[in-house]
Amino acid sequence: MRLEVEIRHWRLREPFTIARGTMTTADAVIVCLTDGRVTGRGEAYGIIYEGESPETLVAQIESLRSVIEAGIDRAALARLLPRGGARCALDCALWDLEAKRSGRPAWQAAGLPAPWPVETAFTIGMRSLDAVRETAARHADFPLLKLKVGGDDPLAIIRAARAGAPDSRFIVDPNQSWRVADVFALADQLHQLGVVLLEQPVPVSDDDGLQDYRGPVAICADELVHDRSDLGLAKGKYSHVNIKLDKAGGLTEALALADAALAAGHRLMVGCMAGSSLAMAPAHLVAQLCDYVDLDGPLLQLDDWAPALTYAAGRLAPPEPALWG
Repeated sequence: MRLEVEIRHWRLREPFTIARGTMTTADAVIVCLTDGRVTGRGEAYGIIYEGESPETLVAQIESLRSVIEAGIDRAALARLLPRGGARCALDCALWDLEAKRSGRPAWQAAGLPAPWPVETAFTIGMRSLDAVRETAARHADFPLLKLKVGGDDPLAIIRAARAGAPDSRFIVDPNQSWRVADVFALADQLHQLGVVLLEQPVPVSDDDGLQDYRGPVAICADELVHDRSDLGLAKGKYSHVNIKLDKAGGLTEALALADAALAAGHRLMVGCMAGSSLAMAPAHLVAQLCDYVDLDGPLLQLDDWAPALTYAAGRLAPPEPALWG
């Protein structure tokens, strides 16, 4: 088997700002695995807030080049690499390679029903109130919008979005910038403004107070839960768990985490770090199991793969076989 690794910088339509900072490109690592007949592809971005970068992911992958090219399966990969972007790119490439070799689509191999279009959020990064309203108005056909906010007057941002998109529901993502007291103080107003989910509002090191939360807006763990080993940390604090393939280390662990989370009584969200249609395609399988889907990466980019995923009125269609899986 031949391994090819590439770093690609996807240009964003506009700077994307969250509580942790701003980015102008989505920086991907793309893996191709070729057996001489077919090629499997995977794309990943890494756990950026834990210091992963395209360069660190490539170094991890290259450290296993001889093992990979000698032939590796997904179980062996999980033993050799930790969770994160490097394993994610390779794992997704192996799923794609297996599908192409066998002629059996990835959804069948995963034991899932045939995929169908799913409702996805469109994410509005931090910006001026006027810009929030205008952006929400341009995407008012999305039934679900996701708003990035900080700790300073988040209600003003949500009201601005509500003015632009009066019929949309909202996910609000403070990226750990709130205090527990803020959650309790704002919950009723968030509900009145149409917020249905609050994503990782407080630091993962300071969320014990969420054990007492019984408010009207559901709370979702994101940075707290990467894979199954973290799931116990969410017990009693979070109704939902946000699964991201980069965090989990690929589709294999993402599906296992989904099963474990559902068995533990959690509901599910699937999200992304950023990325092209190739990065979203395997996550679309996880989306079939989720209440909330946030797989809008390609909509934030200027460029994409061909064929690309299809978005229409806030719904994301399954990937074409030529793209992945």
